[in-house]
Amino acid sequence: MNKKSRGVGLGIALGAALGTVLGVMAGHVAIWLGIGVAIGMVLGASLRRVGERCPQCAAVHQKHEERRQLQE
Repeated sequence: MNKKSRGVGLGIALGAALGTVLGVMAGHVAIWLGIGVAIGMVLGASLRRVGERCPQCAAVHQKHEERRQLQE
């Protein structure tokens, strides 16, 4: 599992939990659960950090990606 899907998965889980709590409080669990999951997906996808890489690190990461693609 890569870092991108971990962030979205965490967002979905937190959104589902928050949606469930709000749904129980409001009396409409199904509606709030759906809203919570949708918000969690958006937040999880947007929380990914894109860090700047130095040229040496970028070269190493590129080699690793090429090696991983050859193994698949």
